[in-house]
Amino acid sequence: MAERFVSKKNISFLLYDVFDVESLTRYPYFSDHGRETFDMVIDTALKIATDQMHPVFMEMDRQEPQYNNGTVSVHPAVKKYIRTAGEGGWISATKPYDVGGQQLPNMINFAAAFIFGAANYSLSIFPGLTAGAANLIDNFGSPDLKDAYLRMLYSGKWQGTMALTEPGAGSSLSDITTQAAPTPDGYYLISGQKIFISCGRHDAVENVIHLMLARIKGAPAGVKGISLFVVPTFRPEGGELVFNDVTCAGIDHKLGYKGSPIAQLSMGESGDCRGWLVGEPHRGLAYMFQMMNEERIGVGIGAASIASAAYYASLEYALTRTQGRRVSEKNPAAPPVPIIEHADVKRMLLFQRAVTEGALALLLQVSRYLDCEKVSAGEDKEKYHLLVELLTPVVKTYPSEMGILSVSQGLQILGGYGYCKDFPLEQHYRDMRIHPIHEGTTGIQGMDILGRKVRMNDGKAMALFIDEVNADIAAARGHDPLKGLAAELEQALRSLTDVTSSLFQTAMKAGVEVFLADATLYLELFGLVCVAWQWLKQGTAASAALAKGTKGPDGNFHKGKIASCRFFFAYELPKSMALIQRLMNTDGLTVEVTADLFED
Repeated sequence: MAERFVSKKNISFLLYDVFDVESLTRYPYFSDHGRETFDMVIDTALKIATDQMHPVFMEMDRQEPQYNNGTVSVHPAVKKYIRTAGEGGWISATKPYDVGGQQLPNMINFAAAFIFGAANYSLSIFPGLTAGAANLIDNFGSPDLKDAYLRMLYSGKWQGTMALTEPGAGSSLSDITTQAAPTPDGYYLISGQKIFISCGRHDAVENVIHLMLARIKGAPAGVKGISLFVVPTFRPEGGELVFNDVTCAGIDHKLGYKGSPIAQLSMGESGDCRGWLVGEPHRGLAYMFQMMNEERIGVGIGAASIASAAYYASLEYALTRTQGRRVSEKNPAAPPVPIIEHADVKRMLLFQRAVTEGALALLLQVSRYLDCEKVSAGEDKEKYHLLVELLTPVVKTYPSEMGILSVSQGLQILGGYGYCKDFPLEQHYRDMRIHPIHEGTTGIQGMDILGRKVRMNDGKAMALFIDEVNADIAAARGHDPLKGLAAELEQALRSLTDVTSSLFQTAMKAGVEVFLADATLYLELFGLVCVAWQWLKQGTAASAALAKGTKGPDGNFHKGKIASCRFFFAYELPKSMALIQRLMNTDGLTVEVTADLFED
């Protein structure tokens, strides 16, 4: 089990038994594929992850990027991996054939990204960011922009980024000050600063292309005046690359996730930073939200992948580390037992598994909705779009927040060794901590789901979600061991709808500040219900397999799934009751507390 960081068996179970990815091949867009293709992709991803990525996991943490006079040096493995991603078609995997893509389902692409992230999260994000930037240009850019940038981005020779954050503005994008002055030559002159730009400058690629938010001079104040630009570090000009006045002023040194640099950028110091408008003026934030939502889902994948690696590291330790005896053993001379024999260690392992595999299932659920949206039209297309929109804050946040607790439990299993650099848990713990911050903090995600998403289209998104969960509750009732759990989820779903209605009443009576004050807790409640839903789906598939007479290792796998499902309902879902109690309280405590009360 050494060096294991994911379970291929679990990935296959989710893809084929729970979500039936093969059913997508009935649509023309995916019709060239089948299980043989999908298995080949997963096997190739595992080989790349095992042979190329995981061996430098700790090394990249110890040898973090170095800044020197405007240049950033990264680990040599980065260049090799980015080229592998480009040459292997991983960056453009879901795109159409006519742009060099493979028309793979997002479900398969998500599974591969999960494998890569579990092997080495810092390394995995380089091509992921490039794919997001390329998608923006492909969807909203002019033909000239597509011709100039897409091929090089998809090849892995150029890096793509999203450049939003500025000093002082932070997550408040309405306050960005980067300026764009129009010129008669079709480009804009960009001036300003950006910070925390992941992969914003490094020596593993020939060029870094920024998808950058800025204000055209004279634009309206607030978010309505933000436009989107392609701002290359080196601009293509006459068959050559010319420096585009984008200077890297430094990089930040981080708690974890050290293998990839985050850059501080200064544009236009010499007055010659050129940017090309993407789409229409003043619609930049709407365009950028496409990439931002893709990256938010990507953050969820990354968090789940780190949780997976931590789970298998702690499981291996628990299976091999002997210490103590069963509490029922009265003979002090009896040999020590592997610590996995202790009930509390099994509880911690079950918690890790419940979080990791529940989060991955929810991510694959959303990926299936993305695939169905791509191949649908009319009301069906709207349905899947609304479901993705509603669940994006959940799939970003649940793996991120619960992943921290999951990795922490793994560290606890290792005891003192978990706190030392001899084992990977301490690095997983540090790497994991960025995820509740990345691409919109947990608080922002809470306000998004409560303030916007559950009310989308007069509550249609929420109604569709309830229908989806109820359909799986009905399916679970066909299996005797799951009937009680199905009833528990039905009650939790009803409580979620009651809380939602109550909060809307609060908004009308007490105002928006009280309404959104505990939005993070609402998101936590929503996440518990969603992951309970996913565990019930997994329990249903496992129960069906056992009913067919599955035995041996496969039988143990399915029994383990049902045990994990029972654990989530017994240990995690009951936490919803405390959240419900708090959310039903309208005292506005955190709104009423004033800043001076925090003084010593």
